[in-house]
Amino acid sequence: MAVLAATTGGALSPPAAAEGETPPGQVDFPTHCLPPQEAGLPPADGPTTARITVDNPAPQVGDTVTVTYQVLRTPAMAPPDPNGAGGELPADTLTPTGRILLAGAQSGEVTVVGVKRNDPVPAGAPLPAVTMTGTFTVTAPGETTLAPGSYTLHTSHLLELDTTCAADTTSAAPVSARLTATALPTANLRSVFLGAAHGGPGDRVKVTAAGFPPGAAVTVAGRAGAAETADRVRATADERGTALVELPVTDRATTAVVAYEGAAWSAGKGSGPAAYTVIAVNPPPSITPPPPSGTRKVTATVEPGALGLTQTGEDITLGAVPYGAGGAAPGRIGTITVTDARGGPAGWSLIGKVTDFTGPGGIRIPGASLSWTPRCVAAEGSRSACTPGSAGVVGPDGALLASTPDAPLVGGTFTIDATVTLQVPAYTPPGAYTAVLTLTLS
Repeated sequence: MAVLAATTGGALSPPAAAEGETPPGQVDFPTHCLPPQEAGLPPADGPTTARITVDNPAPQVGDTVTVTYQVLRTPAMAPPDPNGAGGELPADTLTPTGRILLAGAQSGEVTVVGVKRNDPVPAGAPLPAVTMTGTFTVTAPGETTLAPGSYTLHTSHLLELDTTCAADTTSAAPVSARLTATALPTANLRSVFLGAAHGGPGDRVKVTAAGFPPGAAVTVAGRAGAAETADRVRATADERGTALVELPVTDRATTAVVAYEGAAWSAGKGSGPAAYTVIAVNPPPSITPPPPSGTRKVTATVEPGALGLTQTGEDITLGAVPYGAGGAAPGRIGTITVTDARGGPAGWSLIGKVTDFTGPGGIRIPGASLSWTPRCVAAEGSRSACTPGSAGVVGPDGALLASTPDAPLVGGTFTIDATVTLQVPAYTPPGAYTAVLTLTLS
């Protein structure tokens, strides 16, 4: 889908090149140009010389690429004159528009526009060179080719007149530029949630394993440090990618629960551990001698709590951008507080993902146009250090907002925030555009 923009224009000369050499990206393609009827000029057939350039030949999926379409030479024809003959064209009366054809990994068209800016054209002289620009969002990894399409030269001298030059459809338009896009790294959204954070030996713990491919074989297992314990159960993920199981915890060594695909847990196909504590209901008899007469033994128990988050406010309002220019709409997600009172060895991760932004008439801005810069601070006395996620695209695939590592004993209170920026393409129709940002703590 094309997104319009207008940034530069005016008469240009072909890029400099060594004698006998064709500048990179410069191509010729056959065109049929139709002057306006009011001008009384005949159609003109012949080659158009053009060049397409991109500002980023190696983008990532979700990036916005600016393309420039230069028409360096048109078939021989004079400026249209409503008096019935080719006449002179005053300065700043020519506005070009055109199309760029995408093929390969991504197909479609990009509409490009130039500004009304040209030097005076004497009577009988050919139409000047023009420059048009536009933008589009990269939606697929791989190589995409860009070829010149038809263009229109609009003149506003005495009358509003259009000269349209269509590419000859009997042959494919020559490729003028290429870009190779790379896919965004995919976040591992697999997670595991426990119905209780502690229990006695043999208790059946309700476990929810989420974020798996539908139909995947999921193993839910106990863990002691980096090693699995004897506690294990298997299930199949439903159509939502979720497996609901009850795990009998009989191994007193179990200190956490994980879920994974395949023969063994891995960082790519497994969830982070959820802390679990086995509490002995009847501890073994003490071999300590009985206390002296007149004394009493005092026992205090520290019970593990839960992992949870709270957020200040609900809605996020980004800054406005002007119509036509587009640009960055800034904002922040608001303060998020994560409290980890589990007292086990498992760290946690907070992942966010965003839908497309939907505006008037169903027009969309891709969710991959939203990026953030996270920050995270651990409260004084917290056992864990908080690490913010990397700055970059959020998108529908998700990105890490913050995390803490596994350790022999973790816990604390953590304050998280992020500045966000939505790149709004130029000439996006005015109105409010809304998306949903989902945060998952595991």
